[in-house]
Amino acid sequence: AYDCLHAFAHEWPCLSCDVMRDDLGADRAMFPHEMMIITGTQADVATKNALSVMRVSRIKKTRRDADADEDMDASESDSDDDNSGSAPTLMVASVVHHGCVNRVRAMPQRPSTCATWSDSGHVMVWDLSAQVTKVMTTTSDERGKGEIAAPTRVMPKQVFTGHKDEGYALDWSPVIEGRLASGDCAGGIHVWDPVADKWSVDATPFTGHQAAVEDIQWSPAEANVFMSCSSDQTVCVWDTRQRAKPALRVKTHDADVNVMSWNALANCMVATGADDGTLRIWDLRNFNESNPQFVANFTFHRDAVTSVEWAPFDSAMLASASADNTVCVWDLAVERDAEEEAAAMAAKDNALAPSDLPPQLMFVHQGLKDPKEIRWHKQIPGLLLSTAADGFNIFKPYNVGPEVK
Repeated sequence: AYDCLHAFAHEWPCLSCDVMRDDLGADRAMFPHEMMIITGTQADVATKNALSVMRVSRIKKTRRDADADEDMDASESDSDDDNSGSAPTLMVASVVHHGCVNRVRAMPQRPSTCATWSDSGHVMVWDLSAQVTKVMTTTSDERGKGEIAAPTRVMPKQVFTGHKDEGYALDWSPVIEGRLASGDCAGGIHVWDPVADKWSVDATPFTGHQAAVEDIQWSPAEANVFMSCSSDQTVCVWDTRQRAKPALRVKTHDADVNVMSWNALANCMVATGADDGTLRIWDLRNFNESNPQFVANFTFHRDAVTSVEWAPFDSAMLASASADNTVCVWDLAVERDAEEEAAAMAAKDNALAPSDLPPQLMFVHQGLKDPKEIRWHKQIPGLLLSTAADGFNIFKPYNVGPEVK
């Protein structure tokens, strides 16, 4: 079922993570892989929290024999043909973070610059170039050779204290380098504009939501347009030149709208996920306040949708995570084919699929405890990173992305 599957954990659970762009090239398909990750902790004491840069190397293709163990630690003790020198490795370099990390995002144009939302109510921007250099220049895996180095104390490049409450909504603009938007649980949104080596953040927030702003997405193509979703059950479309009210405010679900994703390959498509488990797809060409019509409505998840992201390599594919302990991959280009299903059922040993199983559901990843975020690797088609209460998974479903030979 997997082209690869590896599991590993931080010292503390991590609510949020992001894949950092690297210089190893795009459209990488050949194993072994390597990836850079930024994450932040949810420690039991505020002073123990850290912001961590992680480099995972030697991400190997899954062995096809039934007894192959998929997780990272077990792979170190594989059979004789797989010595410790070829096992996956994890390098970590951390900085002290004030408070739990609600969300972390790496700037797409300059990934060593990262933004974090703290449960202290502050939004911080960090220069982690020293930590990136450290994990990139370490040549041996230090696990098992003593504890990972303690987090270093580094001052953030900038701290914004103007939010009225803590928050989770955070996104960098893919169009304007350094432009950031942050939204809080009081319904306020602030836009950060880069000025020299700092940011100018207007003290007056964008107002339009009646409850917590849960997620923000910048337009993949328009410099001055972003969207936000809220626990007031709505999605707002904003023009940064008009702060007083949103350009559009649409009720999209019958429950809190937790997450959203704007399709970078098909700019008219947006996905939203709600507290009642519904996952909906919207076409912005038919997105209006009076009669909003979704393109698709999936009710497969049995609990709140906690993360959603469109695939960077296929405009019809997206991934979702849910509090029902599953991560799903969807392909909107797939339609039910009665003849094909009948032929499959006639084949030996094929089980009958449940009647309520959506044909667009390509893959279900299970075995997680309370998954929080799912992120695609933008340079390795089909590779996914998830974070949950019990750690991280790196995996590539066999039927997603390019075929692995």
